[in-house]
Amino acid sequence: MAATCCHAAHAQATPPPTPAAAAQSTPTPPEPVDSALIVIRADTDERLAISAIELAGQPDPTAALAPTLEAITRSVDQRSQALSPVQLRRVPIIRLESLDRHWKFDSKRFARWRDALQTATEPYAADAAELARRRASWQLTRQHPTDIPPVLLSRIDALITLLTRAEQALAGPLSRQMELGARANALEARLQSGHAAVTDAITYLDHQLLQLDAPPLWQAEVDSPDQRAAASDALSSGLQIELEFSRAYVGEHRRTQFLFHAIQVLLIPLLIWGWHYSRRMSANGSIEAATQRVLARPVSTWLLLSTIVMLVIEPDAPLLTLQIGMLFALVSVLRLLPPGSRRLLGYWPLVASLLYLLGGLGIVFLSSNIAFRYYTLALTVTAMLLTGLVQWQAYRSGHTRATGRAGQALRMAAWGAQGLFAVSLLANVVGNLTLAEMLTSAIIDSAYFGLLLYVGIAALLSLLHLLLSRPSLARYRLARDHAPPLLALLRRLGIFAAVVGWVVYAMDSFRILRPTYTVLSSLLSYEFSIGEFSLSLGQVLAFIAAITIAFWSARITRLLLQDVLQHGTSISRGIGNSIASLASYAVLMLGLIIALSAAGFKGSQLALLFGALGVGIGFGLQNVVNNFVSGLILMFERPIQPGDVVEVGTINGRVRDIGMRSTRIKTFDGADVVVPNGTLLSEPLVNWTLLDRNRRIEVNVGVAYGSNPQQVLELLSNCAKQTPSVANEPPVAALFVGFGASSLDFSVRAWTRDYDNWLSVRSELISRIHAALQDAGIDIPYPQQDVHVRSLPKAPPDASGPPLPPTA
Repeated sequence: MAATCCHAAHAQATPPPTPAAAAQSTPTPPEPVDSALIVIRADTDERLAISAIELAGQPDPTAALAPTLEAITRSVDQRSQALSPVQLRRVPIIRLESLDRHWKFDSKRFARWRDALQTATEPYAADAAELARRRASWQLTRQHPTDIPPVLLSRIDALITLLTRAEQALAGPLSRQMELGARANALEARLQSGHAAVTDAITYLDHQLLQLDAPPLWQAEVDSPDQRAAASDALSSGLQIELEFSRAYVGEHRRTQFLFHAIQVLLIPLLIWGWHYSRRMSANGSIEAATQRVLARPVSTWLLLSTIVMLVIEPDAPLLTLQIGMLFALVSVLRLLPPGSRRLLGYWPLVASLLYLLGGLGIVFLSSNIAFRYYTLALTVTAMLLTGLVQWQAYRSGHTRATGRAGQALRMAAWGAQGLFAVSLLANVVGNLTLAEMLTSAIIDSAYFGLLLYVGIAALLSLLHLLLSRPSLARYRLARDHAPPLLALLRRLGIFAAVVGWVVYAMDSFRILRPTYTVLSSLLSYEFSIGEFSLSLGQVLAFIAAITIAFWSARITRLLLQDVLQHGTSISRGIGNSIASLASYAVLMLGLIIALSAAGFKGSQLALLFGALGVGIGFGLQNVVNNFVSGLILMFERPIQPGDVVEVGTINGRVRDIGMRSTRIKTFDGADVVVPNGTLLSEPLVNWTLLDRNRRIEVNVGVAYGSNPQQVLELLSNCAKQTPSVANEPPVAALFVGFGASSLDFSVRAWTRDYDNWLSVRSELISRIHAALQDAGIDIPYPQQDVHVRSLPKAPPDASGPPLPPTA
């Protein structure tokens, strides 16, 4: 509360700084107070001093930060005392990777602590600086008292005393905070040096991959008791550090842990329902074998999916936690293998799981260098024998003919693994233990991790297929029409993500991820400049990725909203289509802004870009903008909707979709016509199905003269009423419209609500009228014309010529 009052006093005392003033770090020198403002400034500064005294009297918020700093300090001391920079170079690489994660974790935790300290100390430091500046101003004023009344001088003296007391009150908390900051600075230096030592050790071991670091196997000596004791103590302390790291990680990442456990809890009812559903549906054979295997083993599925979720949302977790999680999923991986994988993989899943388990047991031999060396050698030989056995079994079973390209890739991988195992065996024998240990563990870990991802993706796709095929989702067009392509898309995305994850994991296991990352970072961060604008390859790739994601996100948003709003709510299809289209435009625009930001565009550059775009619009893009704005008007006013039958000029057809620039109309002849949106607003538009799907049908009939008009009217009316799909409202109208040249003219007018089939209804009505007229004996006259011929009298003879012939 005091801090709030103090900042309020600051706001009343001084105007807010301008951006130019805020950018300058040089404080404003104190100036004497104008005599006309002494009373107002004195009241304001008195409130500031009282607020500062109240702030100093409150509990110091930095006291709550001290335990966290102590915890980080203990963690740093534990690692620094356990291993010196020289000893780090003799530590196994997996231990160094775990230490690297630990140092990064403490660095991130310290950075968050430093931000919290700055937030907590900022009010104290700001108030102390402001108090000192204002006290100096009042002291300058007091040095020239010529034009100041005595009563104001006493007020100034009291105020100077109060400001001094406020400064003294803040001095205590500020000194403690400065002491805490000094301890933090020392800890930060130790964090940087410790992390740098681990990074140097990892780099050193990477360079040692091609160098001998031990005597040959036939010259290796047994460890002395002192060496075994030191190695055992190092192993014990390392395990203790790992446990401390795991506890600290869990305590620091509470949100991530909550999300992880929430997903685990949500999976339980889903898998129980799937288990019951599979038992009910397996009797009639309506469920696939792969899905049946996943649903029939809910515990294994839960363990496997929990491991996948942990690897996805906690990639920077302690290595000990990740390895234990992958070991827990070992049995689940074997139990959930897809039924068709036996033909492709054979016994390789069992071999990979067994080797991974044996590799994890190697931690028992870390207390003795020679024992761990022999264990690595034995593990390499075992892996070669088991891999060769799997290859021989595949050769005998005709694996080449039955599996195609996938089997060929798997066989090439097996031969590559055999070659690397042979290199590891040779390196162990001649004395390159670093290379031998790396190759053996990397091959085994990569194989098991690939198997874990393969089974995990298959289990996830089986669950998604089951959920999307539920009858309750059949009423949604998206699930009914797009479920197969959606599952295919998700399958491709899952395979792509699994391949990328496996490649990264394998590169890290084979110790090539760090140098590759360094090279790619330097390559992607290389900038080329055009005037004041600079751009890097990484920013270009980020822009392309952001645009691609925005485009697909907009499409998915439109499809989902169209399906949900049209089939899951009671709103009209036009409103649903407008909402879906506008939402997709919003997602696309947001993605464009994010993409430009990822490309390195700043606010001023974006303003320049949009200004140039405005000039382009003014000169050459008027029609594009006109059509875009017209499309927005069409979406808001909704004079047409997808599915409407419209006439625009000579175009007659059904509206397929309304886009950003144009509308697509499917004519009744089967052609797709793209009409600019501006044309739909500027030209007359006939919409036959805007408000309803009613259509009036009119049939004109002519009967022979002498027919009974009343009989004809009743006959026409009855025929219309008995015709299927003719509506009762509005009622049928039969009219006597006039006397034709050769017929009495009648007209029957009826309505149908089935617009799509109105031509068929009209055809049925005409057929019924024709049959009824024939049954009633009423003729439909043909158009005819009577020609009357008569003779004219003969003309008198002309003296000048012969007589003319008679004419008709």
